[in-house]
Order: sequence, then structure tokens, then C-alpha cells
Amino acid sequence: MRTTPKPLFLALMLAASPATANAAQQTCLDNAGNQQEINQCSGMENQAADRELNNVYQAVLLQHGGDKAFIDHLKQAQRAWLKWRDAELLAIYPEREPGYYGSGFNACWNRQAASLTRERTRQLQKWLDGVEEGDVCAGSYPIKPTPPELQEGRTSP
Repeated sequence: MRTTPKPLFLALMLAASPATANAAQQTCLDNAGNQQEINQCSGMENQAADRELNNVYQAVLLQHGGDKAFIDHLKQAQRAWLKWRDAELLAIYPEREPGYYGSGFNACWNRQAASLTRERTRQLQKWLDGVEEGDVCAGSYPIKPTPPELQEGRTSP
């Protein structure tokens, strides 16, 4: 007997860390028995990607809160990115008559939106992780700290 995914359980799993969310997404898809359940899984995937984006965005705002010029431009860039993402999705799936894209449309839309959102999260993450020292094009990205064993005057054991 096949059991259907439990929405609350799956939502809780997807709200966890990104690695856990990916595993939960795969489990959800593995257990999906029909298109409605696949659509539900992809919707949760999109929501998880959006939550991760918002978490990283808020962390960047917090970490760089003292740099008003950067924060103002980052907020402007994020608003523009959101408009771009929505326009990109409509370019991929232009509005058509109902049913044009088939029963998998919602799943496809959500998976594409999640993919775009994960890419933006990776872009924002650079303001938290930093870039390598010596990157002359680092701009507002912080420089990664040098590990103690690589600092001048220190040698590895």
C-alpha cells in the first residue's frame, strides 16, 4: 500500500538545512504518486529555496549593516532581481490558455523558480563568505580571513 506524503512533515523537513531540504525534496518526489503530489513537492522546494534566499539576504544585511551605501544598493539590486526573476519565468512560460503547458506546469514553474532562487542565494552568499585575498575586483565583497597556519611568520607543524 502506497502512502501519500504528509504535507506538514514534508514542510518541516524542507524548512531544515539546505542539505536536509534537498534530501526531503527527493524523498517527497520519490513518494509522489500523482501529478498533484509532484506539484506539492515542487511547491515546497520553491518555498524552501525562497526561505534560504531570505535567510542569506537578512544575514548579509545584518553583517554589513554599518555600510549604508552598500545596503542601499543591495536592496535596490534585490528588488531588481525579484522583478527580473518574475520576468524570466514569464519568458520561459509565457501566459497561454489554461492547460497549454500540461498537467506538469505548476511543478515545472516551481522547479525553475527554485533554481533561479538558489542561484541568487549563491550570489548573495559571497558577501558572507568573502573572496580570496588578492582579488583586485572584490569590490564590496569581504576578503576571506587567512587561516592562522598560512599567516606570515607561521609555519605548519
